Amino acid sequence: MEHYFTNNPDLKSEIREIPYTINNYSFKFLSDNGVFSKNKIDYASSFLVNVFLDNHNDLEEKKVLDVGCGYGFLGIIISKITKAYVEMIDVNKRALHLCERNIKLNNVNCITYLSDCYENVKNKYEYIITNPPIRAGKKVVNSILLDARNYLEENGELWFIIHKDQGAKSTKNYLEKYYNVDVVGKSKGFYCFRAKIC
Repeated sequence: MEHYFTNNPDLKSEIREIPYTINNYSFKFLSDNGVFSKNKIDYASSFLVNVFLDNHNDLEEKKVLDVGCGYGFLGIIISKITKAYVEMIDVNKRALHLCERNIKLNNVNCITYLSDCYENVKNKYEYIITNPPIRAGKKVVNSILLDARNYLEENGELWFIIHKDQGAKSTKNYLEKYYNVDVVGKSKGFYCFRAKIC
């Protein structure tokens, strides 16, 4: 079985276009086989970005990092609507290629680059946002969430989403040793969290 957090250059390409509208903005996202949520926008990602935008609508001159960006849904929307400068990282090369195309397609101020978790990240950010790759395992997810502390500016915020059946409450309990964690939204079993360094 192919996973969206692995690379298989032999996987057949079947590009498709996914439209998405939010806050009177219209977007188009190119997707393909071998990437997360290839046929439609993932509900959790859509809910996460809606809650984030409800709390932050103007981030001009702010820096945002989208971890596990896939084909760029979260970062591109945040950049377009809030005017933030967004960097997007993923371990999946096909997703990153799509993300680069989607940045141009939607005319946003973003860059994207290959990084296994924060391996190639050099900056610090006011906001880090992620719909973490649950299927990659708890070790990877915890690394993304916990290590975000090293890449947040003072008073920065980590935003993430997890379903109650995939460990939302246990993850919150684990992170509360290191962050002040708030539930800022709930929908269809998904918990949207905001974490600030203690």
